[in-house]
Amino acid sequence: MSSSTIRFLLTVLLLVPWQAGRAQTTQPTQSQYPQHAPPPPNVDPQQLFQQGEAALKTGNLDQAEHAFRGVLAINPQVAGGYANLGVIYMRRKQWQQALKMLQKAEALAPQIAGIRLNIGLVYYRQNDFRDAIPPLESVVNEVPDTFQARYLLGLCYFFIERYGDAATTLEPLWSQASGQLNYLYVLGIAANKAGRERVEQRALSHLVEIGQNSPEFHLLMGKAHLNREEYDEAISELELAAKGDSSLPFAHFNLGMAYLKKQDFERAKAEFLKDIAIEPDVSYDYDQLGEVYYLQQQDRDAEEMFRKALRLDPQLASSHFQLARVYQRDNKFTDALAEADAALKLDPDSPGIHYLRGQALQRLGRGEEAKAEMQTFTQLSNAAREKRHQELDTGCTLCCSVRQQPHEFKPR
Repeated sequence: MSSSTIRFLLTVLLLVPWQAGRAQTTQPTQSQYPQHAPPPPNVDPQQLFQQGEAALKTGNLDQAEHAFRGVLAINPQVAGGYANLGVIYMRRKQWQQALKMLQKAEALAPQIAGIRLNIGLVYYRQNDFRDAIPPLESVVNEVPDTFQARYLLGLCYFFIERYGDAATTLEPLWSQASGQLNYLYVLGIAANKAGRERVEQRALSHLVEIGQNSPEFHLLMGKAHLNREEYDEAISELELAAKGDSSLPFAHFNLGMAYLKKQDFERAKAEFLKDIAIEPDVSYDYDQLGEVYYLQQQDRDAEEMFRKALRLDPQLASSHFQLARVYQRDNKFTDALAEADAALKLDPDSPGIHYLRGQALQRLGRGEEAKAEMQTFTQLSNAAREKRHQELDTGCTLCCSVRQQPHEFKPR
């Protein structure tokens, strides 16, 4: 399986909710932050900060933001104000604003590991796994038994194919996480790729043992068949998963993928819509729904779906690529090239993107550049084909697709 496909399918794999007992190892107290400057008359910044905390705890983000900005208006050196604003923007999925606030908090309180954990989480949630690694590594180095940072770091290593580092990072979590199928899956596959047979067998054997007949286990097995292009078997397993838990995230998505591969477009569309009903802000559903419309030559509907996917995730290379295909078919070659360029920045090793870009360049009269793109396409296609054959030969094509929601570190 290609690197881009692994990232596509595993981006949605998020760690288990924050557990209070482990969070205490990095969670700061208010006294750890720099002292507040003397407030203006009749304004108590301490009370204002506490009001912001209370509002954040109850989910009143607007009130919390107002309170913390009030604290910072009194004293712009309060790290906790910036850190809490970062949490507010994370809750709203305003990643750039969150990163800006958290970096200000880090500059004022570099000793607070939880702030760096949130910075890593912001990068992770944007699929920027390489930039997530340094802050997460710093947290794990300082607090080796921190669950969330270590789990995130192991996943980041996995996504960029540093399988040995992933296995080494994740294995110490066995006592805490070995009851989770997704953890066992990632550890087992990382160990397989790294040639660590003992760890692989331990993880995958335990996955089978505890999975039994659970919907989550059928989901994993269905995904395995799907990756091996065994579409009828995939559908059977995925239908068992959906029957066991009709609201199981990604069961309907993968059913849609299986029907799409069988060119049963109406059933594929129905399954993607079911997954959207379960969780309406997942970009991959709209991306694949757009492909269904594209294959049905409903280009305006396809464009709408790809645009919606990109509003949810601007880093989704496949939607930029599919938009380029729509514009190419509509003879809008300049627009097609712009979308192909955007896709290429996000996934430079995709043969299909290079091929499409070459076509657009040729139609725009840029023959030499088009020729270079086609040569790159041929080289990458040959390499991808050989890698795919090796993966099918080894049977190592499982790919996890269980979505769980991570929880941000909450400063005090």
